[in-house]
Amino acid sequence: MEADVQRANFAKLVAAKGVRLATLSRVLGRNPAYLQQYLMRGSPRELPERDRARLAEYLGVDETLLGGRPQAALVTVPRIDLGASAGPGGWAEDESVQAPFAFPPFLLRQLGVRPEAASMVRVAGDSMAPTLNDGDEILVDRDRCRIDARGIFVLRVEGELLVKRLRPAVGGVELVSDNPAYPVRLARAGRFQLVGRVAWLGRAL
Repeated sequence: MEADVQRANFAKLVAAKGVRLATLSRVLGRNPAYLQQYLMRGSPRELPERDRARLAEYLGVDETLLGGRPQAALVTVPRIDLGASAGPGGWAEDESVQAPFAFPPFLLRQLGVRPEAASMVRVAGDSMAPTLNDGDEILVDRDRCRIDARGIFVLRVEGELLVKRLRPAVGGVELVSDNPAYPVRLARAGRFQLVGRVAWLGRAL
């Protein structure tokens, strides 16, 4: 939005709200003449993002009316209710898709995850603690199914959905938990299916 259009929109908004410019300037923590100078002299040429956000909140309007950029639409990622077990295990037939998880597009780009290959699952159990705790939401990249020692993976083992570290072993892969109370298990070749690699986790504090 051009600077002169921003100023014109702001002037109309102030008139419609019946608010004094000096009052709004004080809301911003500026000198009383700040917004008068902005409208009449074009100084500053554009309102800083912080000022736009504060004015939009105070006036109860969308920031785009003051020149803010429209926010990119969020990407919806399907969420599996039961999710990956980091403990006793969850059965694939019990899985059900719940309300999707909304991700900012830039975050998926930073993680290198295609929206089409993303799924959210909820961790159940404590076998991956302290890295992953019961109730954590994890983002799984289904494009990344190549085993490496640094990754944490979601996989199905004879119908059981698990989240584990993996180590190649004779006859299959070893399922390694971060919690030392859980022993290493062997998943035999042909009896497990990699779902994807964990790319991100969300946790309530």
